[in-house]
Order: sequence, then structure tokens, then C-alpha cells
Amino acid sequence: MTEVSLYHPFPVAEVPGWDFETDVAVIGFGATGACAAIEARNAGARVMLFERSSGSGGASALSGGEIYVGGGTDVQKVAGFDDTVEDFTTYLKLAGGPCADDAKCELYGREALNHYQWLKDQGVPYRGNFLPGKHIEPTDDSTLIFSGSEAAAPFCHKAKPAPRGHVIQHMGWGGGRPLVDILEARARDLGTDIHIDARATALITNGDRIVGTVVRIDNQNRFVKAEKGVVLATGGFVFNEAMRRKYCPDSFRVNSPIGDKDDGIGIELGVSVGGDAIHMDQFFTTCPWTMPESHAYGVFVNVQGQRFINEDCYHGRVSRCAVDQPGGKVYLLLDVAHFVQPLDLAGITIAATGATWEEVEAELEMPAGTLSATMAVYNAHARNGSDPLFDKQPPILKPLDQAPFVALELNFETSYFSFFTLGGLKTSTDGEVLNRAGQPISGLFAAGRCTSGLPAWGHGYSSGMSLADCTFFGRQAGRKAAA
Repeated sequence: MTEVSLYHPFPVAEVPGWDFETDVAVIGFGATGACAAIEARNAGARVMLFERSSGSGGASALSGGEIYVGGGTDVQKVAGFDDTVEDFTTYLKLAGGPCADDAKCELYGREALNHYQWLKDQGVPYRGNFLPGKHIEPTDDSTLIFSGSEAAAPFCHKAKPAPRGHVIQHMGWGGGRPLVDILEARARDLGTDIHIDARATALITNGDRIVGTVVRIDNQNRFVKAEKGVVLATGGFVFNEAMRRKYCPDSFRVNSPIGDKDDGIGIELGVSVGGDAIHMDQFFTTCPWTMPESHAYGVFVNVQGQRFINEDCYHGRVSRCAVDQPGGKVYLLLDVAHFVQPLDLAGITIAATGATWEEVEAELEMPAGTLSATMAVYNAHARNGSDPLFDKQPPILKPLDQAPFVALELNFETSYFSFFTLGGLKTSTDGEVLNRAGQPISGLFAAGRCTSGLPAWGHGYSSGMSLADCTFFGRQAGRKAAA
């Protein structure tokens, strides 16, 4: 028998015998895998789900449980926001930047309301209220928040702003865990056959078709026959340093990966049978500098004393642009009217203070006339309600002219810049894994962070996009596999 080699396809002719037989085999038990299993079972397929850990979870369970939904949800309407499918879809495409998958954006734009109802039908609870202000996620059980750059330039000029982050009803942080628990319970109730401590190591091929997978259980190879298809739902590659060095070297500028055994195995499995991995250089990062939210009134400068972003953008967009700056750190400038001690978790320190911006500039050892000139220009225009350089919008646009002044340091190595990868397998809107010619690989499907999905561009990410992507396209993959 051919030896099973990690990330190499295994020919069906060498299978000694089937240990398991099913219609659809799902690899990974986060929100993506659970949604794939639910839809495949609803379509009448036999489903086996294999999870390498000892229970469900994945990166989804580590999240805030926030799902990006727009186009006129019940909560948006009650809160007085007239969001349309057209504005929602336009924003999705803008947020995707040069990496946007227009077909996925358009499909999700049309179907988001139905997807939101589907989530509620599975038992996901929503309180149904709007929480105003800038929040990373609610600290109570509120539902709707502004979770992206909807109200900031350039987005606000092309799509009417509306809050679209819909958060599961859950007190405090960490709504991802109860979200996954609900989806797990639904998958089990529908009869999904679940195997834990089972790590997928290879895909089984019959010519050009995927007909099963090899999993390691109790240190033994087990051969799984999947009559209709295999769904990869294995997460990204944030914990695979070799893959990051090869594909995403800029991620080494920051230091706090988020994930759950996200070692890229699904991507490697897909590539091993001809799948195309795209946008592998893209990653999301954020430092929670908007806690407290008054810091959004501040001004960011790099080590050369120059602004680089409109600070009213989503905290992740600002942080991702910050990491592109030279010198290994950036500074957040505030006056006494807007300064509050930063959250300890963020690792943000006070780098300089002064009675004038010239004194702050000197304490930071910047050349005279750099930072002070930046602030003179900013304040002069902010007093007139404009920002001709970066188009920061009122009411967050305010002059910083009330002494004393402070410069907070966000250091890429020592401050808390959490991050995860965004690149992955190229898939169709139905979750089919595509080869480099753009053709589906028969019998192979994928969704979530092992694919390049809705949140494909680190500079345009909005909170809730990953869970929207993995739940919706997980459903698509499960349904298509069952067909």
C-alpha cells in the first residue's frame, strides 16, 4: 500500500478498505463546518464531521459572535437606518478593495437578509437594539453596531452609511463560543455523525475526482469514503510560520496571532490536488486603540510626524495602515479633552507630553517643524470642519488644541496587535474549490478562513465579515456537496 504522506493526494486504488462511508465528509468543526453539516443534512445527505481537537470551536468560538449583515434587517429598520441591498453590496465590494470577489459580494448582498433569518431559525438569539458610538464589540447584550468604516471616507461617499454588525445576544465579550454551541447543537440534532480527535492528513483521489479523505484517529490512518464530496472548513494559516514566511511575511511585523490550531492544513490539502490559493499575502490586524472610543478624535502620525489615515475609520483599517508605516511604531496624538488612559490589554504607552505640539515633537526627537506642522495644518482645517488631506468626517473631526498634549505609542512588537490570515483557496460562490484554470475540482468544497472569501483585503476588513463569510458560504458548500 502507498504510504500516506501529509498534504499529498492518496490514490483510491491504494485504499486497503473503508473505515467510514458517508455522502459528505466535513473537515473542521467551527462555525463553517457546523453550517456545512446542517445544510448537507437538510438536503438529505449522510454527513460525517471530523475535528482534530476534542470538541467544536475553531477561530469562530474565539470571536465576538458578530455577523456582518445589511440590506434592511429588522434591527436596522427599528433603529431608523434605511439600508439597501445596493448600498450594502457596494460597501462589500469597496471593502474588498483589489481583492474583492464581485460574485461573492453580489450573492451575499442579495441573500444576507435570508441568511440572518436562517441564523435565527437555528436558534441564534438577537436582542434587537442599536448601540450607538464606536465599539469593538458590545460589552452588554446589544445587537447592532457600526462595525466597519461605513461612515468614513471613501466608503461613505459611495454607499450610504449604516451599522451592519449584528451580535448574538450575550452579555459581555466572547459571543462566538455560544454561537458555535448553538450551531453544534443543531448539527447534532439533525443527525451529523461527529468524530473528534481526528486529524485530516490527505485527500483520496479517483482520477480528477475527490472521493474521500484520510484521517488520523488514535494514531492510526482511517479511510473515509465520501460519495458526494469533502468540505474543507479548517481555518487559516496564522500558526504556520513556514507558510507565513512564504506567503505573508508582513504579518511578522506584529505579534499576537488569533486562531485555534490554524496551521493551513486545509489550504495545503486543497493545493495538493490542484486547488489555487489566492491573496495569501493578506492579513487582518488591530490594536484596540479605540477603547476608549474618544481616542477616535485623535490624530495618527508615523515616526516622521506625518499622518497616514483618516482616524474615523474602523480600528482594523487604521491598524493595518499603521503596520505599513516605517519605523516599527506609530503615535496617536491627543489633547486633554480627548485623552483617557488606554486599555491595559492594548500595551499602548505614553511616549511624550507637552504644553505645545512643538514640545511633544521635541520629546519624540522628531526634526523641528514636522509633527508640529502636521498638527498646525490639521487644527486649522478642523476648526472649519474639514480635512482636505484625509477627509476625516464630522462629528469625529475635532481640533486638538486644548493643552496639555500627549503622544501615545503603538509599537508593532510590544503593543497588542492581534492578527489572522485572510488568503486561501479560490472557491466559487457555491463553495467549489477551483483550480488555476478556474474550474471546479470535482468532489472538493471549502469555506471560511481556508478560502479567500468576503474579507479578502486586510485594509478593508470590517468586524463580522469573517463570521458572515464562514456561516453563509459554509452553508453554500454543504448544500452543493450534498447535491
